[in-house]
Amino acid sequence: MRKPNHFIDQERDQIVHTCKTLHKLAEPSWQEVKTSSYIKSKLESAGFTVKTFEGHYGLIADLKGKSSDVIALRADMDALVQEVDGVVQANHSCGHDAHSTMVLYTALALAQSGYLFNSTLRFIFQPAEEMAGGALQMMEDGALNSVKFLAGIHLRPTVELPYGKAAPVIIHSSTATINGTIKGTQAHAARPHDGNNPIEAAAALITELKSIRLKTDAPFSIKITKLHAGEASNAIPETARFTLDLRADHNLAMEELIEQSKAVINHTAKLTSTKISFKVEEFLPAASLNKQAVSLAETAITEILGQENCIPVCKSPGAEDFHFYTFKNPNITATMIGLGCGLSPGLHHPKMNFNHEALIFGTQILTELLLNADGKSD
Repeated sequence: MRKPNHFIDQERDQIVHTCKTLHKLAEPSWQEVKTSSYIKSKLESAGFTVKTFEGHYGLIADLKGKSSDVIALRADMDALVQEVDGVVQANHSCGHDAHSTMVLYTALALAQSGYLFNSTLRFIFQPAEEMAGGALQMMEDGALNSVKFLAGIHLRPTVELPYGKAAPVIIHSSTATINGTIKGTQAHAARPHDGNNPIEAAAALITELKSIRLKTDAPFSIKITKLHAGEASNAIPETARFTLDLRADHNLAMEELIEQSKAVINHTAKLTSTKISFKVEEFLPAASLNKQAVSLAETAITEILGQENCIPVCKSPGAEDFHFYTFKNPNITATMIGLGCGLSPGLHHPKMNFNHEALIFGTQILTELLLNADGKSD
């Protein structure tokens, strides 16, 4: 038997090298062909049979145990598309290269250990987290079949978690986007009374949105993030297009916020005599806290980093499609670990950087977590 965490220590240089390789391979959502191929090759070289899918580049690799019950880790593979030094490109500024590396080497460490596990271990490599569609697709393709326990991990900026510390749960908020079109009536700018200006209707909408109040005390926000109208300075346009960004601390608050937003939009259309069509898109559910999963993660973090470096909760205003897994499967035991790694200036910043040594203890935490979830001890 080879101790998994000893293997991780021995593979330290390869772990960092793998992350740097994946960083260079950065690919947008649904286009992770090279990233997926690289991970698949590593898994197959270690003896895994890897399941692939038509239509996307997600992967599933199982390590068979005594029972058909499954405990699983999930990693995201895609990169954000953003401007970096004047060039629009795929860029791993959210840490998915690191997440894939840690889950990959957890799989390799446990595979080489020689243990016969009580449960089947599953390693899920998911596409398109940035587009909020990858988790839904993987579930449709059976990634959660027989899964009783699921965990993920996410790098955290220094302002949330300092280097060398970790949290057994990240409490993400819920987010949604409303895209809409306002139809007015065109006219010459010298005769505005002959038309109906959709820009003025958009201004009225912005004002009306400020009146929204939720019954819950949960923090929330709604704001306009995009508005486009008009092609000429001397004409009243016919069309204005807008985007609203919605945030709420929990899912019930988001449901109420969406319903109130719809009511305000419809009221504004009536108030301004315009036609407003809209659609709620890019919904991401908030995290749910599962005490059993959090307890297992606490034990793993404490074992690797010590009790003093286990921070009870990491609260984040961002969102994460990992939480679709629990939103759609509320009975599953699941958590996402937050990893302090010296990350700066921040997530989604084009120059995001972190201390790659965190990959080592992050992988050790995930390995210890699966051993605990399976009832074994390293």
